[in-house]
Amino acid sequence: MNRTPEFEFVTFDCYGTLIDWETGIQNAFKQALKGTGLGQTEEAELFGLYQEEEKRVEGQMPYRSYRQVLALAASAAARKLGKTIPEKLSSFLAEQLPSWDPFPDTNPALERLATEYTLGILSNVDDDLLAGTLKHFTVPFDLIVTAERVRSYKPGTEHFEEARRIVGADRGWLHVAASLYHDVEPASRLGINTAWVNRKNSPEGRRLKGRIAKEVKDLTQLADWLTA
Repeated sequence: MNRTPEFEFVTFDCYGTLIDWETGIQNAFKQALKGTGLGQTEEAELFGLYQEEEKRVEGQMPYRSYRQVLALAASAAARKLGKTIPEKLSSFLAEQLPSWDPFPDTNPALERLATEYTLGILSNVDDDLLAGTLKHFTVPFDLIVTAERVRSYKPGTEHFEEARRIVGADRGWLHVAASLYHDVEPASRLGINTAWVNRKNSPEGRRLKGRIAKEVKDLTQLADWLTA
């Protein structure tokens, strides 16, 4: 797709796309497990285990708040490495999440896009946690859909169906995300235009060739494309 399509509405995944959640989680684990003798290799392994545990817990029924998901997934990941997170720190991820920083390109790109598009966020998070994160952004978002509101987690379709209900089927809509699993793949299956933010130059998206409207290396490149 060489020219910019006619979009009116641009929605974003939040954590991992706008917010550097990976750095936030890794720093939080370091703090929580300080003094346990965790080496660099184990720290990297712990992050991978956490990601898998989060997916597992989010997929369970009945619905749990994201605070509960964070605590359960973190504890399960630490146990797999033979570590125990102190009980008082079982909520450390939720406590720190609102302080996690945006990527350096996030706010400059959002400011450019806000002059031409209506912006939204579709996030796997609780309302109060997202409220803290929103303070880091320099533009407002007109549409917000959280896991708490739809009682479901992506890659379930409820976020996208609720956003589609609000946006309207006849309006041009682009959803932007870094996660193929949580966002790009399920949105594409619903026929929603998607842009993949591939910050790590991963080859994963090749399997979705022809189904993604645009692949970009960061949000600066996205803004260049959408404001061309």
